[in-house]
Amino acid sequence: MVSLYLVRHGETIENVEQILQGLMPGHLSKLGKQQAEELATKLTGIPFSQMYVSDLNRTIETALILNKELQLPMQTTPLLRERDWGTATGMKVAEVDRQNLPPSAETVEHMAERGAAFIHHLLTHHDGETILAVSHGLFSRCLQALVTKCSIRETQRMQNAEARILQINQEVQPSSILGETGATAN
Repeated sequence: MVSLYLVRHGETIENVEQILQGLMPGHLSKLGKQQAEELATKLTGIPFSQMYVSDLNRTIETALILNKELQLPMQTTPLLRERDWGTATGMKVAEVDRQNLPPSAETVEHMAERGAAFIHHLLTHHDGETILAVSHGLFSRCLQALVTKCSIRETQRMQNAEARILQINQEVQPSSILGETGATAN
């Protein structure tokens, strides 16, 4: 079993502006940096063995702030990236028709496959360990849905710089969340 502390990045300037970030790098706001500092204090003393981080700037910025306090081995991975919104990336959230996403947008199925691959990696390489992962809003909901065997819509949206604990004890099937296309987070 793996104890996964799943963290959403701190608030970004783009979050404040209600921009659908997807694979955009994103830049932490002043508040986002403060949120990460506060979270680092809360996580101090937990025996993490590794930190995995999405390879996008906003998560790396968050992780670097956390790691000033935690001093963990840190590895970036594209498996933890936010959903790729294709040509909708960079648009205002209110302008995006989530029922008719552009064909270039990543499917929920593909996002779930990335989540299942990350879970497989954790079970294969970190059984019995406590791991910290820094990711994004919608992708974090995807991971939670996979582990709890529910739909993305049944998971609660994470706040910026929020940590949730997932106990992972078995492989997951991406098909458990298929058909969920309307959930959004940036």
